[in-house]
Amino acid sequence: MISRVALHECPHTATCFFEGIGSIDKWLNQRNANVSYSRFYESNDLPALSEIDIVIIMGGPMSVHDESEFPWLVEEKRFLREAISAGIPILGICLGAQLLASALGAKIYKNSQKEIGWFDITKVPNPGFQFPDTIKVFHWHGETFTLPPGAVHLARSAACEQQAFQYGENIIGLQFHLETTQETINSLIKNCNDELISDIYIQPETSIKYEKIENFGKINNLMSLILNYITKINSYKS
Repeated sequence: MISRVALHECPHTATCFFEGIGSIDKWLNQRNANVSYSRFYESNDLPALSEIDIVIIMGGPMSVHDESEFPWLVEEKRFLREAISAGIPILGICLGAQLLASALGAKIYKNSQKEIGWFDITKVPNPGFQFPDTIKVFHWHGETFTLPPGAVHLARSAACEQQAFQYGENIIGLQFHLETTQETINSLIKNCNDELISDIYIQPETSIKYEKIENFGKINNLMSLILNYITKINSYKS
């Protein structure tokens, strides 16, 4: 039973958080989860590991290297290392995946291409979580990471080799956003429209906003499967 969730949210400015957790909110509500929020634009306080069943780390515009500007990054990475050692299930998304990879000893660096919009990822044969062979997912990132030592490579895309990894049985990092809903996309575009420049792996606003509705359902369902997998709520079937 999942009753205590530590959710980490990173700000886009000192006073502004707008991405939200999208479809993860429904998954948590279905389980009557008690969610603690670490909102680093409000407080640097982190929850006690003894009070947590799962850690979910969300995205943000900063780099994992921006510790002088955002000193809470140091404490968050320390917290993640301790949560990993304690065997707590962890899901990292976008910046969250980069923070998780960094905590596991990976190198974080600028990707050769920014990737913003709806692009395919493909499954990498592995002994862990099984993605579909190919699925279109939502991306918004400019940095990437090396595969953490001891981790399993799960997925790649044409623009970015490291799209997903698994460490142990209950830790997964996703460079992309399976939690995306129409509302979270609208909010991102409203607040980050200046990033939608013309480039090979950056789609225009219209292509991003008016993606087929069934694709939201597909990625949100996959998000739930991953959460189920790392928390072992249901028997996982690939």
